[in-house]
Amino acid sequence: MAAIGSLVFCTDCGDLLESSTGNKETILVCACCGKENRDTASTTITTESKPSSFPSRLRQERSSIQTIQQEDREKDAKIAVSCPECEEKEVRYTSAQLRGADEGSTIFYTCPNCNNKWNTNN
Repeated sequence: MAAIGSLVFCTDCGDLLESSTGNKETILVCACCGKENRDTASTTITTESKPSSFPSRLRQERSSIQTIQQEDREKDAKIAVSCPECEEKEVRYTSAQLRGADEGSTIFYTCPNCNNKWNTNN
């Protein structure tokens, strides 16, 4: 009879035997060929693993905090449009497709001087 972990197999036909008890005096009878086999499996098998054993990109990103610097915010494109509040001549803008694909995009403007925000639909 062969044992792999807690699984015990018949020595004659190789069929998987009933659940092991871990007691070496126990006789397990093969349901396929009827051969009597001694239970040679160990009583308990314990496996342990640490989260670091299975690194995950998602786990790493979930635990980190994203920090945005002021210079990162100022990477928006600039355009020569006057701010309606303070008359600043150049403002930052971004665009997003918020409506249907056959309609224009929405442009979001931000004034770097007074931080006024507005948008237009193209």
